Amino acid sequence: MAVDSVLSSPLGLAACEKDAKALQLIEDLTKNADSVQEKVLAEILTRNAHTEYLRRFKLGEATDRKTFKSNLPVITYEDLQPEIQRIANGDTSAILSSHPISEFLTSSGTSAGERKLMPTIKDELDRRQLLYSLLMPVMNLYVSGLDKGKGLYFLFVKSETKTPGGLLARPVLTSYYKSDHFKTRPYDPYNVYTSPNEAILCPDSFQSMYSQMLCGLLDRIQVLRVGAVFASGLLRAIRFLQLNWINLANDIRTGTLNPQITDPSVRDKISELLRPDPVLAEFIVSECSTDNWEGIITRIWPNTKYLDVIVTGAMAQYIPTLEYYSGSLPMACTMYASSECYFGLNLNPMCKPSEVSYTIMPNMAYFEFLPHDPNSINGSNENPLVDLVNVEIGKEYELVITTYAGLCRYKVGDILRVTGFHNSAPQFNFVRRKNVLLSIDSDKTDEAELQKAVDNASEILLRELNTSVVEYTSYADTKTIPGHYVIYWELLAKESGNYYMPEDYDEVLRKCCLAMEESMNSVYRQGRVSDGSIGALEIRVVKVGTFEELMDYAISRGASINQYKVPRCVSFTPIMELLDSRVVSAHFSPALPHWTPERRK
Repeated sequence: MAVDSVLSSPLGLAACEKDAKALQLIEDLTKNADSVQEKVLAEILTRNAHTEYLRRFKLGEATDRKTFKSNLPVITYEDLQPEIQRIANGDTSAILSSHPISEFLTSSGTSAGERKLMPTIKDELDRRQLLYSLLMPVMNLYVSGLDKGKGLYFLFVKSETKTPGGLLARPVLTSYYKSDHFKTRPYDPYNVYTSPNEAILCPDSFQSMYSQMLCGLLDRIQVLRVGAVFASGLLRAIRFLQLNWINLANDIRTGTLNPQITDPSVRDKISELLRPDPVLAEFIVSECSTDNWEGIITRIWPNTKYLDVIVTGAMAQYIPTLEYYSGSLPMACTMYASSECYFGLNLNPMCKPSEVSYTIMPNMAYFEFLPHDPNSINGSNENPLVDLVNVEIGKEYELVITTYAGLCRYKVGDILRVTGFHNSAPQFNFVRRKNVLLSIDSDKTDEAELQKAVDNASEILLRELNTSVVEYTSYADTKTIPGHYVIYWELLAKESGNYYMPEDYDEVLRKCCLAMEESMNSVYRQGRVSDGSIGALEIRVVKVGTFEELMDYAISRGASINQYKVPRCVSFTPIMELLDSRVVSAHFSPALPHWTPERRK
């Protein structure tokens, strides 16, 4: 067989024979998307036919779509909580899956303030690994020579716990990084990282970041791509460099590792790599000691071809800051995944962030789509669910999945917009998470959680200053690193009927900030306490009448005076400018909220 015929594919010229096979797999799956979906559903229903959940809906031996759709309801996490709790408590019977539940993956979404527990099985790792294996073959179509260098990726494990029944509960990426699929992965010249496994797997976030940054600096000429999972994570790494470059340069100058790095496996591994290099140390000092950090990524890692980060959804707010630090390098969003399921990949990874579309891989799960009307009161209508290949370009849908691990017709909560098709497989823009109001990193705060936090803080304000919150709104401030929540309050003093500022005003408002943080869900509090991915919450008090001005502005732009209600989250620049021009005082949370790894009851 001729080399050219081996390396060519409908997607483009593959970099090697291995890539050509991966690209051909993508073509085969997407050309036959509906038949693949039919097969996936039949497999799931056959293997789980005798589970308690499927028997409840009297499916019998049926594996066809019509019976499946007519018998099984569309559900949310709360509908499954009793079954999930039984599994967490140690019930090993076939409740949701015929295969044993190997662990729980903790979702960044929450239920009753705690992370959701997503059951998974061992062979899900194989499906996830398959999707990972397709990423670089696609990227190699757009960027050449990636086998000639390394990737500087800031990857971290997070805390894990055990359920009462003894199953691990941890984030999906922590599960992957700790698996043999990752730790003993075969050598691939297109996928070499600067960070050793020991640094990635170090549970201490400071030691992990420090050692990964140090390795990235040592290999700076070999670095061809820089990345993290989320855009916010990459910006935290830049901020870390701003705060720690003196110690990092000293380590490189002397060839000795900072004594703050105490993890034995990390120290041993870094010691193998670290040698005195005064020239590199002086270079780092000269670049980092100036006030101008524009383009710092390409100044320190001059051969970087692109950033590999998620900048869709809530992460889009970080794009201008990333452009500043990177000298406007391309930003590649390569994959769409969640704790519940891995979904698909971006077949045009070097497109503009605003144009990112993910192609759903039909072998990952069985996919359905609930038509979503963004103009309706509840955001959806009564239309029946649509199969993968039958979605319509330009329309929005809420994603519903049926997985091998036992989730059946489960609403993920992601709102997607169809942008086109690759063969018969649809491509989607990620629009947003349903009902999420605020997000800085992996946190997701909805309107009910924000209202509860405001209510709890308002009690302090009323008790100590006899003052109430007239109105409020919020936004996620990502100009700071890390970003933080900003809450705008308009206040009314009960006694004077006006705004006033007693001596202990700042102290009380700071207490209110902390009370709000204590009211937030566990994902937010972990970001504040353990991960350092979220900054202190800020309350900005605005002049009396500000929210009336806000309404007047909205009405001047065409809003109905009868239907207007104060938005609980804002991002439109003129509104932000109006609010900030009326601020009379700003107050920050004085301490970290309480957080410990969740104990599953």
